[in-house]
Amino acid sequence: MSELVFVRHGQASFGSASYDKLSELGIEQVRLLAKHWSAMGAEFDHIVSGSLLRQQETARELLSLAKTPLTSPEQVPALNEYNGDPLIKIYLRDHAVTEDFGADVIWPIKDPRLFQQVFEAATAKWITDELQPNADDQGFERFEDFRIRVHEALDALMSQHKGGSRVLISTSGGVIAMALQRVLDFPDPQVIATNWMVHNSSVTKIRYGGGRVSLTQFNSLPHLEQSEFQHLITYR
Repeated sequence: MSELVFVRHGQASFGSASYDKLSELGIEQVRLLAKHWSAMGAEFDHIVSGSLLRQQETARELLSLAKTPLTSPEQVPALNEYNGDPLIKIYLRDHAVTEDFGADVIWPIKDPRLFQQVFEAATAKWITDELQPNADDQGFERFEDFRIRVHEALDALMSQHKGGSRVLISTSGGVIAMALQRVLDFPDPQVIATNWMVHNSSVTKIRYGGGRVSLTQFNSLPHLEQSEFQHLITYR
């Protein structure tokens, strides 16, 4: 059996000029994971990531775990997270007032709690194809298109890497949730519900071979379980 080992990127820089960069805490999370795996003797045949900066930064902290020396991870853009910004902007423009958020919610949203509330409302509309972009809504991707690209990327990786290969994938929570749908065949609302559960730097494992694909681990934080590190556990 072969294995895909997903790592959600470390904490990104919410509220800063660029979200797409690991925070100092995010770097520490991933370095602790690398240290934990190194102590366990873990090795990987291949290390891949999406092309987003936070995903690449996470993968680079884990390159020492490759069986053969690597200078950079293999980039697979299909493993990029969906772009939440246009979803929220369209939701605020077309739906927020009728759903009790009011017209005073202004983008960008700096308050993390309000951001999460609006994001959840926007994605609920997204999965039912109720968000309709205008010509100037850049970066919008329909939910079905997101599903297709992630499922196809995973199928390609499993086809390319067989014979007991271990593939480390540095990606994001939405991609990991969609990977679980690929394995467990759960409904679309569960993809988003699962997305919100995925911790930064958490580990999810899928085993495959002989025509079977199975989830063997989800959202694990072995490197942060000790009491001295539990304050480093984050969702965003």
